[in-house]
Amino acid sequence: MMKFLPKLLLLLLLSVPVSILMTGSGVAAQDPTEDEEAEAVDEDVVDDVTTEDEDDEAEVEDDENTELTEEKDEEEEEALAGEVKASPHADTTILFVKGEDFPANNIVKFLLGFTNKGSENFVVESLDASFRYPQDFQFYIQNFTALQLGTVVPPGRQATFEYSFIPAEPMGGRPFGMVINLNYKDSNGNVFQDAVFNQTVTITEREDGLDGETIFMYVFLSGLGLLVIVGLHQLLESRKRRRPAPKVEMGTSSHNDVDMSWIPQETLNQIMQSRRDKASPRRSPRKRNQKRSAGSDE
Repeated sequence: MMKFLPKLLLLLLLSVPVSILMTGSGVAAQDPTEDEEAEAVDEDVVDDVTTEDEDDEAEVEDDENTELTEEKDEEEEEALAGEVKASPHADTTILFVKGEDFPANNIVKFLLGFTNKGSENFVVESLDASFRYPQDFQFYIQNFTALQLGTVVPPGRQATFEYSFIPAEPMGGRPFGMVINLNYKDSNGNVFQDAVFNQTVTITEREDGLDGETIFMYVFLSGLGLLVIVGLHQLLESRKRRRPAPKVEMGTSSHNDVDMSWIPQETLNQIMQSRRDKASPRRSPRKRNQKRSAGSDE
């Protein structure tokens, strides 16, 4: 028995690692299946969560679109409810004093007539005017001071109001939308607004005769003309200088260069006498006759 005891111990020692290795391989073989099942479960959970998130986002977007649509509808209803119109029991007319001409940096004046055709009093509160962008009348270019009136117009009566403004000088030569509003209310406190004038007009440039630009233009043209004249003069002078002077034969100007030794002395004396006679002043025939008569008397 004692002899087999060491062998049994050795066998046990060898069987224990083998059993451990066998158990580990079995567990390792079973692990991939469990991992695959866990991964499949996780993917199903993720898909469910993603689907739920997408549904929530779609619901949120639908809620937002619904809220925006409701807000727009409310704003449109408020705008329609808050829009002030003219009263059917009132009539307005407008007349520009100098015609529909709007010169820049110059006074523009108009008269506005108000007629009460109803049975209640109207209180004309204010009158305002403004220039606006022609493509969008909600955008103001130049807003003029409102004229506070506070005038009561009884039924069947008329009232006339005068208003003047000055378009800005940089606006000259451009089209703008002009709006003239008359604000009034009735005896019950109902507020009305009448757009008496709502059209696109052109601001004309003011003509003041001579301005800085015109003076500069005249000075520039004068200097340019002077330069052209000076240039033409210099060109003509240069051409005259380039032309050769015409040759003129002067002949013999001095008698010292002529050999007169071969001429007889009597002939020379006659030549000299003729030159002297030519050089002396001629006498009139009367003086010659007088001199001859005086010589004959002697």
